[in-house]
Amino acid sequence: MSTVLANPAEMIARGAPRVIHNDDELEVYTDALFQLTALDNPARAEMEAIELLTLLVERYEQEHYPIPAADPASVVRLLIEKQNLKQSDLIPQFGSESADSMFMTGQRNLTLEQVRKLSARFKLPADVFIPKASVPDRTNRVVNRHARSR
Repeated sequence: MSTVLANPAEMIARGAPRVIHNDDELEVYTDALFQLTALDNPARAEMEAIELLTLLVERYEQEHYPIPAADPASVVRLLIEKQNLKQSDLIPQFGSESADSMFMTGQRNLTLEQVRKLSARFKLPADVFIPKASVPDRTNRVVNRHARSR
């Protein structure tokens, strides 16, 4: 075992970074991270502290403040709004006014060609315009299978 980690409990007792458990700790770690990233020429130890604090902050935020994936129609609506466009401005990407309307109202998914054209127009990765598959809930299947076997 490395002498650096010979006594991790002592390191934590002395104030070494640890897992974030609440928003107050998140604020302290975020402030420290901002101070470190503002340095013009951080030393190696400061760079490692930035990396560690970033991991800890990201972990806490992913658990407590998850950002839901946006559906493609919401993404397109946001792009239309932010770029001061009209829905009809995207007819070249959709191929027709009806295809444009059907997609925007959720009646139809995008074709591969439409994804390519939207990706090129907005200079965004194609996966932004592809719906994310929901993860099936396997809990019910396991419970139901267990109940059937009784």
